[in-house]
Amino acid sequence: MIIAGLMAGTSADGLDVALVEFEPDGDADALIMRLLAAREVPFDAALGLDILRLLEPRDVPLALVSDVDARLGQASAEAVATLAAEAGVEPELIVSHGQTVRHDVADGAVTSTLQLGQPAWIAERTGAPVLSDVRARDVAAGGQGAPLVGILDRMLLADVAEPTAVLNLGGIANITVISPDAEPLAFDTGPANALIDVMARRITGDERGFDRDGALAARGRVIPALLDDLLAEPYYAQVPPKSTGKELFHAAYLDRHLAAHPGLDEHDVIATLTALTARTVAQACAARDVGAVVASGGGTRNPTLMAALRAELGDAVGVRTSDEAFGLPEGAKEACLMALVGWLSWHGLDAVAPELTGARRATLAGRLTSGARPLRLPAPRETAPRRLIVRR
Repeated sequence: MIIAGLMAGTSADGLDVALVEFEPDGDADALIMRLLAAREVPFDAALGLDILRLLEPRDVPLALVSDVDARLGQASAEAVATLAAEAGVEPELIVSHGQTVRHDVADGAVTSTLQLGQPAWIAERTGAPVLSDVRARDVAAGGQGAPLVGILDRMLLADVAEPTAVLNLGGIANITVISPDAEPLAFDTGPANALIDVMARRITGDERGFDRDGALAARGRVIPALLDDLLAEPYYAQVPPKSTGKELFHAAYLDRHLAAHPGLDEHDVIATLTALTARTVAQACAARDVGAVVASGGGTRNPTLMAALRAELGDAVGVRTSDEAFGLPEGAKEACLMALVGWLSWHGLDAVAPELTGARRATLAGRLTSGARPLRLPAPRETAPRRLIVRR
């Protein structure tokens, strides 16, 4: 079965699109996954800026929410249709995560989550059925609705020999800890690029800028007093399962901390924020006796961040990318996750696990929008595959 996965992450910089073929192995215990094609599609400037407006913690016009919902749906439709045409394949299902614009947490419980990117535009453009809104059912079942990637990580590391953290460095950092003798655990550790991006945009004057190659942070030095202040954030002390987003880690949040440390050099600030990401990830790993880390996401392209992370983890903890560990390109991993969620849901299998999100029970993920033809789902499978085998 060929499935297209679409992911718009918390960095709000574009779409990750992947065309993935799934085939059950002769051993019903395993599922074979082949990445047929993948691409990162940047948002056009106007859409990108409007999404960033929605991510700020202030009131916005309902007209903007509706407009972004339609424009992102259209952009998603064009992205997947173009990649499918170039690859010469027709996906049987498209899974669109959409752009998270709200993820509300009160007293550690997620009260609502909202992703934009109207799936009807994708179904109309491609003729394929679309699975969307993949987090809400888990939230309704008492879960965090995040991180969803644990379902993929535990299948990739089904036979792991030591406690291993699978790390994603997007706008927010999250880890899945897989151990040979314990239940898997997944949670958001804190900001990855969310606060770094805020400072990069101030330094460069580019409203959609980022710290390319970590060059800005490399020019600064870490300010211990500011780092200690940032590390006092109560979120870090919360017990998993837990999740967070730009509702917490945003520009005004950073400014409140900077107000207590006036006159700092901007490059020192971004260096300190880079150290914050590395420190909070490393502390989360150390608390769970992690012996190896497999990293993916845009943050892996920041050598200053990766060097800081390796220094915080220490020489005893090996760090590899998902490409090195699994043969899965770091930029395509979350789009492949969406495709896997689609395969599981299409076959009547739970795609969100309560041990990973804290829900009361496991649930199917998402809701379906029909394509050009009436929906005809296969008979539900009785058991889910335990392992995922990546093949080229």
